[in-house]
Amino acid sequence: MSFIKVSVKTATIVHGYDSHNQEISEEVKEENFTTKLLAIDRLLSVSENFLLVSGSHGRVMYWEYEGGLSDIEALLAN
Repeated sequence: MSFIKVSVKTATIVHGYDSHNQEISEEVKEENFTTKLLAIDRLLSVSENFLLVSGSHGRVMYWEYEGGLSDIEALLAN
């Protein structure tokens, strides 16, 4: 399993969908970034400001990260 080291803070947790197919989400207001080793196979999408990662119980999370898209590209290239 491959990992990248990133500094992140949770922005949104998507818990699933309701009976009307509306997203059930929770906004999180973390103040500080936390450095984590992220398994690359959890990474679903990357934008300039957010990582979309898979979580437990079918959840997905948007993590705000330090740096930018080119930084993530460089980490993944290594």
